[in-house]
Amino acid sequence: MNLAKLPSRTDYVDEVYRALLDAISDGTLAPGARITQEDLAAQFNVSRSPVLQALRLLKKDGLLEDAPGRGLLVTRLEPARIGQLYQVRGALDALAAQLAAERRAAIPADLISAGRQAAAGSDVRAMIDADTAFHQAIYAASGNPYIVDSALLHWIHLRRVMGAVLLDGESRSGIWDEHAAICAAIHAGDGALAARLSTDHADSARLSLGRSLADALHQPPHAA
Repeated sequence: MNLAKLPSRTDYVDEVYRALLDAISDGTLAPGARITQEDLAAQFNVSRSPVLQALRLLKKDGLLEDAPGRGLLVTRLEPARIGQLYQVRGALDALAAQLAAERRAAIPADLISAGRQAAAGSDVRAMIDADTAFHQAIYAASGNPYIVDSALLHWIHLRRVMGAVLLDGESRSGIWDEHAAICAAIHAGDGALAARLSTDHADSARLSLGRSLADALHQPPHAA
């Protein structure tokens, strides 16, 4: 584990939280990794207080859990819970894409080009950011603020799961082709097609991750 020191300031809670969230999302802090308040404070070069508060927030979010003995563990990825998460994501994505298509909303083309560029590289965090930006643009384009608010509740976990999917080069190769097809359907005003493609996109990610986790756990994929 190698985390960058934070710039000198007096209040670090948000910075520590974001740094740890990114590290959990991109796999720097792997599922099951043990962390302690003292080690993190030393790595970030900050006092223990903001680290403690950030850890409490991450534990509340479900990204950390108590470790046997002392410290905390990065919550492991469980196929069943991931399947449930992607069911919610698929429903929200489909609704957002349908509403965006009905409005013939314009999804910025540079999101696709930036995503393809990120996918061709090796920076998993950049891939996650590009993917997140694309889906958030569709949520915003739906015109329904409740979709935006509802999605935010799940994207803390989705960013982490996406990191696991994007580590697989084969899986990420077609993601932006799927994104481009969703955009085309939205621009064409075809709500039914946009919704179906969004559902298929979420299902594809779920199945890909399920296979990866099953291989890691040496067990058949869990059906969601």
